[in-house]
Amino acid sequence: MIQRTLKEITTWLTGNDEAKSTQAIKISGVSTDTRTIQPGSLFVPLTGENFNGHQFAETAMENGAVAALWGKHEAAPPENLPVIYVEDTLTALQTLAKKYLAELSVNVVGITGSNGKTTTKDMVAAVLGKTYRVQKTEGNYNNHIGLPLTILALREETEIAVLEMGMSARGEIEFLSKLAQPDAAIITNIGESHMEELGSRAGISEAKFEITAGLSPTGTLIIPGEEPLLTEKTAGCSFQVRTFGIEETNDLYPQDVEQRSDGTAFSINGENGSGFFIPILGKHNVQNALSAVAAGEVFAVPREAAKEGLKTLAMTGMRTELVSAKNGLTFINDAYNASPTSMRAAVSLLSDMDGYEQKIVVLADMLELGVNEEAFHIETGEAIDPKQIDYVLTFGELGEKIAQGAKRAFGEERVSAYQDKDHLIADLQKIAAPGDIVLVKGSRGKKLEDVVNAFV
Repeated sequence: MIQRTLKEITTWLTGNDEAKSTQAIKISGVSTDTRTIQPGSLFVPLTGENFNGHQFAETAMENGAVAALWGKHEAAPPENLPVIYVEDTLTALQTLAKKYLAELSVNVVGITGSNGKTTTKDMVAAVLGKTYRVQKTEGNYNNHIGLPLTILALREETEIAVLEMGMSARGEIEFLSKLAQPDAAIITNIGESHMEELGSRAGISEAKFEITAGLSPTGTLIIPGEEPLLTEKTAGCSFQVRTFGIEETNDLYPQDVEQRSDGTAFSINGENGSGFFIPILGKHNVQNALSAVAAGEVFAVPREAAKEGLKTLAMTGMRTELVSAKNGLTFINDAYNASPTSMRAAVSLLSDMDGYEQKIVVLADMLELGVNEEAFHIETGEAIDPKQIDYVLTFGELGEKIAQGAKRAFGEERVSAYQDKDHLIADLQKIAAPGDIVLVKGSRGKKLEDVVNAFV
């Protein structure tokens, strides 16, 4: 994490290097939340429509903060709290992160995309971590506040930072890319997430391609080669382009993909020796692994080291996570988020799983899909194969549209829609039996992991 004197930080933010007794104070880390402050931290009070972090400065001091940024237009800070006065504390936080990053000898890999950002981040960190000292975005710290905090948490000795970049509107990825200045960038895919804001897949591709705004002119962009909305944008670009995908026209493509009970095995074109294995379910995750291997190649990571990294990777929770319940049920907990693309992939994964008595899906609303959200949900239900899946249970108002689509092939008896989660859980307990497997997937706001927790 950042280790600087208050004087150094003051100079970065204001250009004022006047010597004051307080400026010899050593800052160790930055926090915007009094609950996470550690002794020696710099407290950054953020403001919004319904909150003002300046009101919690006393608590920050009690919890160990030794100084704070302070908005010039706010009331006076608490006594005995050294402060740096700034016009806007959020802008100052972002500036501080950029100044700190510029002083580090660190390469940056930026990752964005409609689906699979966090999974890909974990995989890239695993591949690079076998050769370099690596840090990655923790949790969902991938926006205009989280990314600066992630940068400020980097250690001086870190050699590569793997930074996830999320968005909700056009221009946000561009801002994050210019802040992080990546040496390599990955766009995982173009799906339907944020359709409500961006209007079309073309609009989504434009927003995701913003990651190249801060990409080094000598850097590398890694993209799915079968996505023309991206490949057509790379013509005439100064940076290098590497592609991954199913077809042999890509720089990296998989061979001999095998779904196993504990993960997925595959090989990559042009490799020698044994193949790859990822301890995560779903053939679609092979695509994420390919992009991670491509990132490893940018930094000269040997294939064998990449294999070892992927085999031992640690995944962020609730992403195609296989969970065993006490009563003999097996769950695929994929409750972190959902889009039509990722939901179809998850149902396809369940269809490929062998050795189970019944296969049951529990699906919830997919959010931020725009004016066609009902049609997306109905189509998702229609795509579920009644020969592969035994029961479909849905949760939420939009989830009911999934049920509506599924009933066209399943009929009424094997499909149920719920607005009450407890009722859903009670009925699932009646339907599911030892030896069955249940897929649980929905957007984050629906908290569908409650279903898994009820059994585990």
